[in-house]
Amino acid sequence: MARTISESAPMTELEEASAKSKKAASSAAAARAIPHRTLAGPYGASFDGTDGKGHPVKGLTFERRWTTPGRHPYDEIQWETRTASIGNESGKLVFEQKDVEVPSFWSQLATNVVVSKYFRGHVGTPERETSVRQLIDRVVTTIAAWAETQHYFATDADLEAFQAELTHLLVHQKMAFNSPVWFNVGIEQKPQCSACFINSVQDTMSSIMDLAKTEAMLFKFGSGAGSNLSTIRSSKEKMTGGGTASGPVSFMKGYDAFAGVVK
Repeated sequence: MARTISESAPMTELEEASAKSKKAASSAAAARAIPHRTLAGPYGASFDGTDGKGHPVKGLTFERRWTTPGRHPYDEIQWETRTASIGNESGKLVFEQKDVEVPSFWSQLATNVVVSKYFRGHVGTPERETSVRQLIDRVVTTIAAWAETQHYFATDADLEAFQAELTHLLVHQKMAFNSPVWFNVGIEQKPQCSACFINSVQDTMSSIMDLAKTEAMLFKFGSGAGSNLSTIRSSKEKMTGGGTASGPVSFMKGYDAFAGVVK
């Protein structure tokens, strides 16, 4: 006959252990449940706000040093429109973009470099960036979106403070990111943000050619690269299948040619 457990009947040790296990699992699931938040930028991340073991991770607090809550850093400075232009040694104009908005205290050199190198989009098209505001916002907003998706900061106020402080530092030239950040963040879905790489290679034709591809892709996204070619046999050494090796210098000429083509 089936045994019926009434509300007042004592639980067996097995039943009690099972109940505790279910309660613990329910608590862990509740701890992992993080409210959805709208992203501030186009790209997110997969971090779920835990330490990998189901325990919630406490976010960072961020102190304001240069900015004021409720006041945007852009509203604290003067802006003006200029023409950014660059000429070559003979005086021929090689780049020009008119009516770009920059902080009034920026030098013309800074204007020329930033507009010509880091503004995205083809000049003369609606997609072209026309203001330093757009450039900085593209990068800062994307980084802030990653931080928001990963619940990096303790509160929304801390996240807003971080975003405002970073904007202030960049627009006042108190700091600057490297070129790949300006080139790729807010443009590429998985942006390359590092600037310098040291590559290795094995003494095989497959590895040597793979290195050429690797360097070309690093150059494409604005980074520089060095390569350790010490593993490649010299032009004085014989090959297993007969003949003499080309030597590292011959392959270096090929790598240099790729570097000149990819700009």
